[in-house]
Amino acid sequence: MKRVILLLSFFTLIIYQPAAAQKKEKARKDSVKTGFNFGGVPVVAYDQDVGFKYGIVLNLYHYGDGSRYPLYDHSLYLEWSRTTKGSGINQLIWDTDKLIRNVRTTFEASYLTEQTLDFYGFNGYKAFFDYPLMNKDDAGYLSTGFYRMDRKLLRLRADFVGDIIKDKLNWFAGLEYYNNKMASVDKEKLGMPEDVTTLYEYYTSEWNIIPQDQANGGQQTLIKAGAIYDTRDNEPNPMKGMWTEAMLLFAPRGLSNTDYGYTRLSITHRQYFTIIPRDLNFAYRLSYQAKLGGTMPFYMLPFVFNSPPWDTKNGLGGAKNIRGVMRNRVVGNDFFYGNLELRWKFIHFQFLKQNVYLALAGFLDGGMVTRDYEIDISNVPQEWMYLFPDRNESLHLGTGAGFHFAMNQNFIITVDYGFPLNEQDGPNAALYINLNFLF
Repeated sequence: MKRVILLLSFFTLIIYQPAAAQKKEKARKDSVKTGFNFGGVPVVAYDQDVGFKYGIVLNLYHYGDGSRYPLYDHSLYLEWSRTTKGSGINQLIWDTDKLIRNVRTTFEASYLTEQTLDFYGFNGYKAFFDYPLMNKDDAGYLSTGFYRMDRKLLRLRADFVGDIIKDKLNWFAGLEYYNNKMASVDKEKLGMPEDVTTLYEYYTSEWNIIPQDQANGGQQTLIKAGAIYDTRDNEPNPMKGMWTEAMLLFAPRGLSNTDYGYTRLSITHRQYFTIIPRDLNFAYRLSYQAKLGGTMPFYMLPFVFNSPPWDTKNGLGGAKNIRGVMRNRVVGNDFFYGNLELRWKFIHFQFLKQNVYLALAGFLDGGMVTRDYEIDISNVPQEWMYLFPDRNESLHLGTGAGFHFAMNQNFIITVDYGFPLNEQDGPNAALYINLNFLF
């Protein structure tokens, strides 16, 4: 089945490179693109955490007179997609550096639904993952939905980036609005017995680990500001250079419908090295994200914040940061993560007048909670206390390999296969068919 999904994805997934094509190096020997380039195709993809993905994507690029290719003047991206595990994406992203003079602007409007969002508790290995509870072949089986919950998220975003030192140092600022609606899974829709209690239900209504005024979600507005130092030669897959960002996020109480406000810091460093010109490079990424003050509601914890043009992703684990490790496995007040990746472009050619290369990659990903999210477990019955082991947190590691299909540098299909190095991070290897290099 996985081979079938991979082949379908390879031939039909032509999807989004939201802003990652914008950079100064031109593609040697590539044919230059001008004016409008439009694509509208079915989406066929696979992610171990969300299932088989289907839908449609429309992406419109405008390259102007082509003098800046592969840079574009405008990118408009629209996606409607669903997955077999109940996720849904309804998204519009407009990226341009022509709206405001000398400022790169990105707008996003997204409505994201998750019928089976991963929920394993807090603080990494201090939350024990009991796989038999969701394994149908085990005597202790309760339900495949035991470690799942429901989330409906409306996200609106506006990001602005400008030069301090041209082509090297940028400022950025922005606003993000989140409306999180959290709930237990729809047991009837998932075919679960009504008398089975999920971990989320235990944490909310049974044990009161998650306060009642957070249990159903809430609204939060983030004010963002920071700086980016960028010397990369090409955004989709840099051969040399670095990207270092520092970002402050402020969530004031007055812009929320709750009493929770906080300040958060995010520092991320990416660096790229050429081993063989044009064909072989090494890349790594290190990131530290921490709460500086205030109180974060639990539903804002599982987000990895990124500066523009990248959008905010789910928490640590899964396709976008620790491949092979279960999605949202690593959740706490402060966390660290990193990635090492070796990338080899083993062939370049033209197909239907499009510039194409194929690449292989090997990777090692890791992350951990560095400051716990404080919880009260005094209401937990003795028979469930094993879910809260008295142990130290350590690195959650995943490793594996990837295959990449790149067209016109701006559009990259990625197939990654990763597996965890600790069974507490997942019982099986994971396949991800998606888009773009990880960073």
